[in-house]
Amino acid sequence: MSWSFRIGTIAGTEVKVHGTFVLLLAFAGWSGWQRGGSSAAIEAVVVLVALFACVLLHEFGHVAAARRYGVRTPDILLLPIGGLARLERMPEEPKQEFVIAIAGPIVTAVIAALAYAAIRLTGDVPPALLDDRPGLRLIGEIWRVNVALLLFNLLPAFPMDGGRVLRALLASRMGLERGTRIAASVGQGIAVFLGVFAAMNGMLMLGLVAVFVFLAAGSEAKSVKERKVLRGGTAATFMVREFRSLPVHGTLQQAIDLLVSTDQRDIPVVDHTGALAGLLTRDTLIRGLHSGGVTAEIAQAMHTALPRIGLDVAIEGAVTAMQQAGLRAVPVLDADGRVAGLLTLDNVMDALLIAEAAPGNAR
Repeated sequence: MSWSFRIGTIAGTEVKVHGTFVLLLAFAGWSGWQRGGSSAAIEAVVVLVALFACVLLHEFGHVAAARRYGVRTPDILLLPIGGLARLERMPEEPKQEFVIAIAGPIVTAVIAALAYAAIRLTGDVPPALLDDRPGLRLIGEIWRVNVALLLFNLLPAFPMDGGRVLRALLASRMGLERGTRIAASVGQGIAVFLGVFAAMNGMLMLGLVAVFVFLAAGSEAKSVKERKVLRGGTAATFMVREFRSLPVHGTLQQAIDLLVSTDQRDIPVVDHTGALAGLLTRDTLIRGLHSGGVTAEIAQAMHTALPRIGLDVAIEGAVTAMQQAGLRAVPVLDADGRVAGLLTLDNVMDALLIAEAAPGNAR
């Protein structure tokens, strides 16, 4: 996601923070300063960081459970409205999704229980005293927020944890697509209720969460539908077979001529043996023209770090590799390493639109 930056890597998973989180920290510090000067500002920032550390532990609960089933988690993104662990793929078995979904709330419940135990160990503490002693105030805040986080996450509002648990239970009885459709509808219904409640009570953050839940639920339902269409397909099934390539020592003028005379926007570049050498995209062509002009060699402007996609590579994996490389197209290679076709996101999306319009002829 744009506007995010990496703050570290834990056990192979990158931890990223969205830029708006910095604004939230600044707002917390400013609010604390308004209430009680520098000490209150520092305390407010410490409390917020501690709470998001709890959110991070919650997300690593999902990560640990996913690894149990061989599912990698490339990164975790911390947002002002919570955390988001990006799984490399979602498990197909409902039981596995159930375990992965419930692991986060279990971690949150353990944190809340430990915070409560720490408070009780201090003796019979009246609630008011939690606000008078800084150490207890921090622990009390952690306890309160984790209880609220636990209850909120367990709402059956897909794609939150409770919604994923609901989807897993439904999918075990009626299949993934129908289970997702029902869970997404329930999630969107709850999102509408939360949005109306937030608007009536002036709760901006809850309103943002409601919008996120509504949009994410619809997106997940669409994604599952698309995966059903793609399942079983290979790069050879979806690739463009009519394309043009250019030699690695050709000039950017040749690329311009090809670009303006055809609809092709991504051009495979081959060496003297016909093997793939790189990929020239419209963006890299423009950058090459700025730096070297029309007489510059294609080799100076092309992408060389390309995912290697064979004819029999599963289409889902091919699309994922393409997106991770930041490309909208990638050459598909035959057994000899020669370019057999060009796989483009536009072509895949066209196939999905056709399948949605004519489900009987989707395959």
